[in-house]
Amino acid sequence: MTHRQPLLRYVTGLLPADPQRAEDVVQETLLRAWLESDASRVRDTRREAGWEPGLPWLFRVARNVVIDWSRRDSSRPAVPTGLPPETAGPADDIAHVVERTHVVGLLAQLSRPHREVLVYTYLLGCSGPDTAHALGIPPGTVKSRLHHAMHHLRRAAAPEAGERG
Repeated sequence: MTHRQPLLRYVTGLLPADPQRAEDVVQETLLRAWLESDASRVRDTRREAGWEPGLPWLFRVARNVVIDWSRRDSSRPAVPTGLPPETAGPADDIAHVVERTHVVGLLAQLSRPHREVLVYTYLLGCSGPDTAHALGIPPGTVKSRLHHAMHHLRRAAAPEAGERG
């Protein structure tokens, strides 16, 4: 499916600390899209028989899957797996890995609504109105969340910039 990579980038932004879970969410989202596409052929309601889900619809479904899974997980006690965190491959540049880890850590500090707006706007390149439509919020809320998220990231990164530079 042509939407897999943008969808994976979006979900990775929602789950910056867990790339494997992001892959699982994408798989679940694409499965739901396939089932919905198949069901639309049978019931032929508002959609045309050749309906296929677009990227905004997939983003919404992926976001709902993340929320559903986090609700499910919060009702269960966490069980440590004992596995070490995933390490970079030999081809990765160490500076790039350190920088990416730093950015992921900063994104993880943001609330989910602020992180979602950043992912749509900067990772996926969506406009403000497109982001608002995909998240089901007013465009003014997108601007506000984006402003507050960037302000938080600047404050969080400022003390560390002196240490690293």
